[in-house]
Parts: sequence; structure tokens; C-alpha cells
Amino acid sequence: MTLILSNDDVEKLLTMPDCIAALEEAYVEMAEGRGISRQRSDCITPTTYSDDAIYGLKSMDGVVPKLGVGAIRINSDIVTNPLVGNTRRRVKIPAAPNDRYVGLVLLFSTHNGEPLAIFPDGVLQRMRVGATNGLGVKYMARANAQTIGLLGSGWQAETQLTAACAVRDIRHIRCHSPTRANCEAFAARMSEQLGIPVEAVAQPEDAVKGVDIVMCGSNSLDPIFFQRWVEPGMHLSSIKKPEIEPAAIKAAHKVAVHTHDTSPILVVAKGANFRENTKEAGWNAANALDFKTFPALPQLIAGYVSGRDDDAQVTCFLNNLGLGYQFAAAGSVIYKRAVEAGAGHSLPTDWFTETVHP
Repeated sequence: MTLILSNDDVEKLLTMPDCIAALEEAYVEMAEGRGISRQRSDCITPTTYSDDAIYGLKSMDGVVPKLGVGAIRINSDIVTNPLVGNTRRRVKIPAAPNDRYVGLVLLFSTHNGEPLAIFPDGVLQRMRVGATNGLGVKYMARANAQTIGLLGSGWQAETQLTAACAVRDIRHIRCHSPTRANCEAFAARMSEQLGIPVEAVAQPEDAVKGVDIVMCGSNSLDPIFFQRWVEPGMHLSSIKKPEIEPAAIKAAHKVAVHTHDTSPILVVAKGANFRENTKEAGWNAANALDFKTFPALPQLIAGYVSGRDDDAQVTCFLNNLGLGYQFAAAGSVIYKRAVEAGAGHSLPTDWFTETVHP
């Protein structure tokens, strides 16, 4: 039988510590060459939805033989890039029927090839991003770090905090985002959820001044953290290339990236208004830096390189590109827990397999 799970199922089955542990184990396999991941691929075309939108078909996949699973994540997106204040944003539109998004994870067995589970990517998407940056904090931030300055209060920002709090004894958080009401609501919700003070502040400088860890969790295609804000001992963390300006990255003593792939494989159709590939923005941000010279997160976790040598160093982790490998590693935990709990809906595996030779 093949399990069909919902986002609600995934949220109940996978905790942040579980996700961090699953990725940590899987990254050791990757560092040793036993786990593999394919570079993300994006096909970009015009769409009839609107003149300022594009259609994107995105896929990424990976296999963790130790866990007996492979996974592919597929997104079918309508995307716009509005200007909010002075920064360009990446905004997905829930354009599918009933105002919904389209993202799926397909989990397969490496033992016999069968499809084990199919579920939406939404909850796991932000959880694996948070867990990845949490591992950056674990291996690069000071052991005594207690304060966080967060830039962003949207969908990704929440798991950035839950992951950091899972690996460090955080006592106080300040956050800033352009829409004051959203930031205040986020701060109130996260204060209750984490059981520590989360304070909404009016300016980004107020959020990051004097903190131990700076976390960027936005949808910005332009820099939101700058070199002039860097202080000794800080750990800087971003969920995409453009968020930290190159001068701030260069100011760090130690820099690590998620992967040495600097951008997806981009295939863009004529007529697509694809702002994320314009000069010095989006995927072309920080092109002055040679990302291949920085160690990747799996190398840090496996102990091949150190993330920090002393408390005065400035460290920086760039979650520059996601991996399908993450969906395989965390997906294995979700599937195991779902089977144990009897969660989801079971459908005949024969519906997803065939007798005709492909």
C-alpha cells in the first residue's frame, strides 16, 4: 500500500528536533559519498495568470541508501516579484482551484522501487529549511549564544527560530519585518510558542544590534543585512543568497554554504518576466564570491572542517540552495512514524506501478 498524507499529518508526525537529527545523520552519509542529491531544476515560462507573473515547474531529488529511501519534490508554481518598500520580493500565488498551492513529495523505496508515500511539501519545506539553518547554528554559532536578531516574520521565519532554539539555550529574540502589524503578531505568537520573550522592533538595526545570532528569514531578492551591522562573535544566517550583502559575507572569518551548487538549473522560455535571474539580483546575487571555496554543511557535520575557532570570530552560514536529499532524509522519518501511528490514507500500490516496461 502507498500512503497519502496531508500537511496536518506531517506536522503531527515530525518535530523540529526529529528533522534536525534526520538531516544531521543524512549529511554525514553525503559527506562520505554514500548519499546523493541532484541539483535543483527550474523550468520557467510565461503564464496566462497575469502579465507580471511566471509559471515555474521545479524539481529536486535525492537518495539516502542508509535509510532505504529516495525522494523527489515537485512544485508547480505561479510566482510574482512585487516591490515592497525598497526590496524586491518573491511571492507565490495560490492560483490552483480553491486558492491553493501545488507542491508534492514522492517517497520511494530503494529496496524494491515502490512508491511509499505521497504528501504535500508545505510543512516539510519550511521545516527542512529551518533545520538546515539550525545545524548551521549548532556547528558555527558560539556555544554560549543566547540572543537572536531575526529579519522576517513570514512563513519561513517561524521555523528559523524553533530550530535555533532547539540547538542553543536562547533567552531573548528581537525581530523586524516591514509590516509592523505582521511583525507584532508574529512576536506574540512565537513568544507563547517558545516560552521566551520575542520582541518586535521598528528598525532592522534595532533587531540585530548586540545579538549573538542574526537570522534572515525573508522572501527578499535584495540584501536585508549589511556589513556595517556586523559585530565580533556574531553568527550570520540566511535562507537564500541575496539576503546578506557580499561585503558582510566577506567580513566573516568562517563561511559555510549548504551546497556548492550556486543556483538551480534554469531553463527560461522566451517571454518569461523572470526577475530572479536579473543582473546582481536573485540567483545572481553575491556573484563576486566563489561559493566553491567555502566548505559545505555536510563537511562541517562530518568534522572535516571547523565552523568556529574562537568566540571572537564572525561566522556565516548561507543556505544558498535546497536539496531534494532533505526530503528523502526527513521523509523517511515521516513515513516510519505514519506507519506506526496508522496515519494517512492507504491506496493500492498497483495504482502507481505498471506491468508495461517503461
